Amino acid sequence: MLYELRVYHMNPGKMQAIQDRFRDHVIQLFMNHGMKVTHFWEDVEETNNRLYYVVEHANMELRNLNYDRFRNDPEWIELKRITELDGPLVDKQESIFMKNVSFFENK
Repeated sequence: MLYELRVYHMNPGKMQAIQDRFRDHVIQLFMNHGMKVTHFWEDVEETNNRLYYVVEHANMELRNLNYDRFRNDPEWIELKRITELDGPLVDKQESIFMKNVSFFENK
């Protein structure tokens, strides 16, 4: 299993908009494309203005294929257009890829 920690550095004033977009649309769209979101956090320090979440993938090849399908999904393209009429929500995005270790059972 491949775990992808995605870190979104939000544009000022856009945190609620990104959370609404995920809650109302994107999580389901991810599921439609075979991607399982398992955790969400926002930074404790509000001034950091960051959102974090974990997506599980079987492997890197399937991850890339699923994201390609997601990014080309007409529903996503229209949702992104509508939710960013007042400007982009995310300033910068990072991905950190992780795998389980043999000595600890993650739950």
